[in-house]
Amino acid sequence: MKLKFLIIDDEPLAVNVIKNYLQQIENAEIVATFNNAIDGLNFLNNNTVDVIFLDINMPILDGLNFIKSLKEPPLIIITSAYTEYASESFNLDVLDYLVKPIEFPRFMKALNKVYSRLESNKVAVDTNKKRPFIFIKIDKKKMKKIFLDEILVIECLKDYLKINTINGKFLIHSTLSDFTDQLPSGEFIRIHRSYTIAINKIDTVEGNSLEIDGMRYTIGRSYLEEVKETILNSSL
Repeated sequence: MKLKFLIIDDEPLAVNVIKNYLQQIENAEIVATFNNAIDGLNFLNNNTVDVIFLDINMPILDGLNFIKSLKEPPLIIITSAYTEYASESFNLDVLDYLVKPIEFPRFMKALNKVYSRLESNKVAVDTNKKRPFIFIKIDKKKMKKIFLDEILVIECLKDYLKINTINGKFLIHSTLSDFTDQLPSGEFIRIHRSYTIAINKIDTVEGNSLEIDGMRYTIGRSYLEEVKETILNSSL
């Protein structure tokens, strides 16, 4: 699925940062960039996009009034140096709010929200064909699509995570908390300060540990009650 992106921001540096990030994403097309909302509005009169990266403080027409002027807005991600507009932005149903300077991990979290929203909006004839996924950065230039139903365990290794899947293992730079937040809570659960696991991949539970794919993982003491309750409820 190729996604069309529009960038509207009067800061050239911010535009270049977003363009650089998007250029690392497979099937992402930057259809246009504008330094003011008026030109962006005129463009949308004759063109459609999937996602807009939108600044707020711009001359003549600011970002929030730009959103209000759209009859059927696409997904919108705010990019602003100011936090005070977040509440009003979310009241306008923006997908995410990125505070400048935007770091790549935070950018990817927003982009994964895009894929999740678009996936949930699909009306598929065969629901079995729906396979939610997430993109991870596995080296400086390469993004890898990981299907969520292939993930077994996410393991914290200091400043990195090792994602164990059915088809291999991948090392990424992220925190376990940030990565876990991107996963469906009903399908994944954190069991330890070092582990998040796929609930439906659990083979056995014994005492304060569980087994997945032949490997045993300790359940942290502070997680034990919630983990066992979640596992019990998932089996009903």
